[in-house]
Formats: sequence, structure tokens, C-alpha cells
Amino acid sequence: MEQEKKDVLILAIETSCDETAAAVVKNGRDILSNIIYTQIKLHTVFGGVVPEIASRKHIEKINPVIEAALEEAGVTLDDIDAVAVTYGPGLVGALLTGVAEAKAIAFGAGKPLVGVHHIEGHISANYIEHKELEPPFLCMVASGGHSHLVMVKDYGEYEIIGRTRDDAAGEAFDKVARAIGLGYPGGPKIDKLAREGNPKAITFPRAKISDSPDDFSFSGLKSAVLNYLNHCEMKNIPVNRADVAASFQQAVTDVLTEHTVAAAKRLGINRVAIAGGVASNSSLRGQMKEACEKNGMTFYYPSPVYCTDNAAMIGVAGYYEYIKGVRDGWDLNAVPNLKIGER
Repeated sequence: MEQEKKDVLILAIETSCDETAAAVVKNGRDILSNIIYTQIKLHTVFGGVVPEIASRKHIEKINPVIEAALEEAGVTLDDIDAVAVTYGPGLVGALLTGVAEAKAIAFGAGKPLVGVHHIEGHISANYIEHKELEPPFLCMVASGGHSHLVMVKDYGEYEIIGRTRDDAAGEAFDKVARAIGLGYPGGPKIDKLAREGNPKAITFPRAKISDSPDDFSFSGLKSAVLNYLNHCEMKNIPVNRADVAASFQQAVTDVLTEHTVAAAKRLGINRVAIAGGVASNSSLRGQMKEACEKNGMTFYYPSPVYCTDNAAMIGVAGYYEYIKGVRDGWDLNAVPNLKIGER
């Protein structure tokens, strides 16, 4: 009689920015717990994330968050097969908190340690709710710090097809939100206000890079919005903030969608996914879905809770690294500018 395969349980830790998160993931697809402590309220008064405050709050919250994740999953450290942790990219102080905690737990409990790339975690979030999804597929990653088109060749094997030349999409959302007085975090606030506006009210530029059609550029778009606002202020023209938000959002959505679908067609890929904080934007999700259906492509996207920073996605990516035999030593360190595919 064939012996039943043992379930693999990963304890995952994520502290790359301003969310302190821990999760327990079974066999890379089943989320037994996903605990997130968000610091948004703390940083809103400053208009963005203050790294020193983020690091201090991670130190304060990380133990209770991990304890809650184990309790909700109904397991102990003895049941865990490995500890996975985000070690880059991100804020160095924030990353160090998670890495130090993961190393301490792994060492104390005698468990293997697996370092996970934050963006590879975002991509892996698609596996949680789409059990049928397997590589290869094309994933558009859009977040506060990244706008990447990534070819997922296999589990843990990635090739960057396109990237931003300047501002990331999420960064542009935050800067425009600040300029029209919405504050932080910009993405959800622009998404909400845009529903009241006309996306065709103002024509903002959609940048194309002639020598690299898969790359993105949002700096010109951000500048065009700021110039429009300055022009209105100088001429005493009233500004319809909802129209500005809707028109700006439409420009970002058009660029992300067109680049992604064009790249998928060129590469002969019929499975397309999105990931990262901006992937929770309702306009982007709707337009990508429509464009993929029109071109005979299957479209995958995570629920909003798995788009923002969370440990479940780190546990999924960590599982696939673990079963490949990846193990990190006690010298694992935070790498704030870690590139995709690097170890």
C-alpha cells in the first residue's frame, strides 16, 4: 500500500513595508491562517510610510501576529516544516525585523529557513484562489515600488519582460492622490473618487517607449497631472477632483492593460495574471478582464486581501522554494534592492 504523502506546512513572515504579517500555508495552496497588522493609520498623518516608525511597530507586533497565525491554523511550531520570510526588496529596517524573527524561530525550533523575494510572493498570490493555475503564464506586477511584466516560466523561475523606467504605477497613484488632496494611501482613495468622475474629461498622456514596447513610464503622466492642477490654480479654474482622478486612473489602466495584452500576444501566452497592490484597483481588474476575454486569454487575479502585502503569498512562494530544496543559512540578510530571480 502506497504511503500517503505528508502535508507540508510553512510558517511565513512578511515585514517588507508597513504591514506586519504571518501565515500558515499547507501544500502551497491552502491558507490555514493569514494575520495582518496594518500600520496605515500611523503613517497617514505623514502622507506616506515613515521607515523608522514602521520598523519600531514591526518589533512591537511581530510576536503577537505570529502567535495569532499559529493559533488560528491550529498548529504549533513542532508541526511546521519550514519558516519562510521576505528578505527583499523593501525597507531595510522593516525587512531586518522579519528576517531576524524568522532566523530566531527556525534556529530555536530546529526548522529549515527559506528566504522569499517579495515580488515573487505577489505573483504566487494567484495560486491561492486559482488552484488550476500553473506556469507558464505572464504576470503584470503593479505596486508602490514596482511595475513589472514577468514571464513565469516555472515555479520559482522568472524572466522580466518589461519594467518601469521611472515611477512605478502605485507611486504615481500616491503622488497624484497627494496633489489633489486625497492623502495616503493614494491607490484606494483615487479608485473610490474616480467612480464619481468622467475618465474622458481630461486627456492625459499614455507613454510608449519606442525601443522597448514592454517597458512602462509613469513620470510624464504624473507631471502632466501636476501641470494641469497648476494651470487651473494660476487661471483660477475650478478643479473637478473626481474627473482628474478618473482621467488619471484611466491613463494608467490603459497603459498597463495594453502593454500586458500586447506582450502576451507576442509571446503566444494565453494565461495572464496580475499581482501587487495596484492589482486591487477596480478599473484595472475590469479592463484587463475585458481585454483578455476579447483576445481569448484566461485572466487570473487575487482577491484584494492577497494583492496588498500579506504573509500567505510569502508562504505559497516559500513552499515551492522549499520543495525545490532551497535552504538559507543563518547569514540570510535583508536585501532592500533585491532583483527578481536573484538569491
